Amino acid sequence: MSIHKDIQDYNAAQSPAEQRICDALAKAIDRHLPGAENKIWHRHPVWFLDGNPIVGYSKLKDCIRLLFWSGQSFDEPGLAPEGSFKAAEARYTSEKEISAKDLKRWLKKSAAIQWDYKNIVKRKGKLVRLK
Repeated sequence: MSIHKDIQDYNAAQSPAEQRICDALAKAIDRHLPGAENKIWHRHPVWFLDGNPIVGYSKLKDCIRLLFWSGQSFDEPGLAPEGSFKAAEARYTSEKEISAKDLKRWLKKSAAIQWDYKNIVKRKGKLVRLK
């Protein structure tokens, strides 16, 4: 699946350095999660498998944050816990900080290890492991 035009527009709206980070992340995610739906969701680029959010990124004040919804279950160095559920993040201020090897491994785990965020509201905030 190709990268949605809205995501391309999101990336193009960033500063040149941030745009390079966003473009590198989008290309890697698209390459390593073939068939994942991608779109702007809650104003940020997000990739979904079977309607479940898997990975996305967003512009923060001083960096680009890469977020894996189920990332705390990956047991991976380089990913920090984020929020009160199972998400984990990596933050980048330069494209050079992105490790293609780590990113590929994290993306592989993101498809294999999933918590059901798609139905979290229906389950009143309770997460259930899918894979």
